[in-house]
Amino acid sequence: MHDLLQQFIGYLTTERQLAPNTLESYGRDLQQYLAFCRARAIAGIGETSRNTIVDYLSELRKKGRANSTISRHLASLKAFYNYMLRLRMIEGDPSSSLEAPKIEKRLPHVLSVREVEVLLSQPNGKDASGIRDKAMLELLYATGIRVSELISLGLGDVNVDMGYVRCNGRGSRERIVPLGSAAVRCLKEYLRKGRPKLIRDEAASAFFVNHLGVRLTRQGFWKIIKKYARQAGIQKKITPHTLRHSFAAHLLENGADLRSVQEMLGHADISTTQVYALLTRSRLKEVYARTHPRA
Repeated sequence: MHDLLQQFIGYLTTERQLAPNTLESYGRDLQQYLAFCRARAIAGIGETSRNTIVDYLSELRKKGRANSTISRHLASLKAFYNYMLRLRMIEGDPSSSLEAPKIEKRLPHVLSVREVEVLLSQPNGKDASGIRDKAMLELLYATGIRVSELISLGLGDVNVDMGYVRCNGRGSRERIVPLGSAAVRCLKEYLRKGRPKLIRDEAASAFFVNHLGVRLTRQGFWKIIKKYARQAGIQKKITPHTLRHSFAAHLLENGADLRSVQEMLGHADISTTQVYALLTRSRLKEVYARTHPRA
């Protein structure tokens, strides 16, 4: 079954061209399932059944896994079995009749405009790292791009003169997102004063680099934003996506249409973007309840 899994991951890589994070998620979920099968002396994928999958999902539930996690595991299994069925390695798909548990839509954590301003003001802008950090935070809030997209940017992806950034999102979908004047100003300063002091190799193509002169990692950025959140005294939960969520919520609060926000965020399905509309309505209700004399 291990060989089948490697074959499946190869298919997702070459044929489906899924993002590295998605491939890693599929691989991790399916490795756990195969370990579950081995522990029950199930030698091949053809020996598994609907009950095998039900027992596996039940075990995940007993371990306290959230419905969203169980749903993701089932989606991975469905994709795997569907692949096996297409190759005629199995006669039927034991996962076909199984439905994912209902997932309660959780509203994303966002910052207020004031909190964003305080957060963006934290980098000192006096040394190369501070100039870089200021540029990264401004860019994230100006465009709403994912952190994975931010750290993947190359020099040719950011056009400060024309005021736009080009990034490759999930499923290798390319999109162009406009830049605001504040972000452009900080990016120009980074290219002029910050990046030249950080890079070790003049031929380096990564836009944002760390103190070693190599491409900044997701973990590196995570430490950076947590540091500035502490400095700013922000008590709300901060994640690498906080500025992305805040970008979308603030646009909608100020009258942007849902389709435009969907395009800028790079969402394939508008239902993913609609969660921000729900968030905006929720906040409007809070404002009404707090300020209307007869609420």
